[in-house]
Amino acid sequence: MKILGVVGARPNFMKIAPIFRALEHNPKKFKTLLVHTGQHYDDKMSKIFFQDLRLPPPEINLGVGSGTHAEQTGKIMMKLEKVMLKEEPDLIMVVGDVNSTLAAAVTASKIHIPIAHVEAGLRSFDRRMPEEINRVVTDALSCYLFTPSRDANDNLHREGIPEERIHFVGNVMIDTLRLCLNLARNSTIFKELGIERNQYALLTLHRPSNVDSPQVLEEIMVAFGEVQKAIPIIFPIHPRTENRIQEFGFSRRIEEMNGLRIIPPLGYLDFLALETNAKLVLTDSGGIQEETTVLSIPCLTLRESTERPITIEQGTNQIVGHSKDKIVENSLAILGGEVKKGKIPELWDGKAAERIVKVLVK
Repeated sequence: MKILGVVGARPNFMKIAPIFRALEHNPKKFKTLLVHTGQHYDDKMSKIFFQDLRLPPPEINLGVGSGTHAEQTGKIMMKLEKVMLKEEPDLIMVVGDVNSTLAAAVTASKIHIPIAHVEAGLRSFDRRMPEEINRVVTDALSCYLFTPSRDANDNLHREGIPEERIHFVGNVMIDTLRLCLNLARNSTIFKELGIERNQYALLTLHRPSNVDSPQVLEEIMVAFGEVQKAIPIIFPIHPRTENRIQEFGFSRRIEEMNGLRIIPPLGYLDFLALETNAKLVLTDSGGIQEETTVLSIPCLTLRESTERPITIEQGTNQIVGHSKDKIVENSLAILGGEVKKGKIPELWDGKAAERIVKVLVK
């Protein structure tokens, strides 16, 4: 079976790496080809991740770059179609919910190539999120739906997906997390930043709903201004967020926050080292909600909804949206010792990739 994997953004790399490693253990059964769409095109946001994850560079890079959702998706579809027709894969494997995932699924379905979707069935039930559209459409087109949690199975059942297509395998993101934990312990990031473990909060912020609106971003920044008085905040900044801060004229306000430390985007191992040792994580990322649950780190999600409700029901995650009062109140509560206890969800054990390969073998 010739499997063509499609990745386009940072979380995709972390999810497909353990699967491709597991497939390579069956060279007589599987041949793999990795395509990077170039959706994340900054080396700081992509190349370093291949290095950290011990994943060989993709054989093909489409180099599509940025653009509106329609522009980016259209460019990927046009270039991917040529690759698919030339390579004639037996299966297209997509991961997550980015535009590259949607583009690959639509393109493959129209030229009748079966699709495997890793991380299928997740739903926020908020169609204003572009990722929700990507998830729903990709799942509807896929032949193999590999789910990370039981609630994802339930979502697919409600949408009429046949049972034989659904495979509960666990969370492949946690495969990478567990593999990299020991490597992350060798990180020199604490020395480089001059900070002590467990004496800071870690922040990520990049979603358009948070950073593309001046009013929303300002409210979030005001909240950070209060939190950084209580604990230093380490902020590896996303290029999109950095651009919006400058565009909206918030740079001066940020500079006046002595406890908010902005640093460039990090490789996965350095980021994992910071995440593992944080007192608190504030984020609008989906994957970080999962990682903090496994690491037992308090997490405040800066969104109004999540497609990963299991991290709230069983994990350490709490939803606070972009409300200044909620962000500050919950942050100070955690710093005061009111820490939500959680547990590791079913099959988040580092063996999801093995289960995926077993399904494909069968």
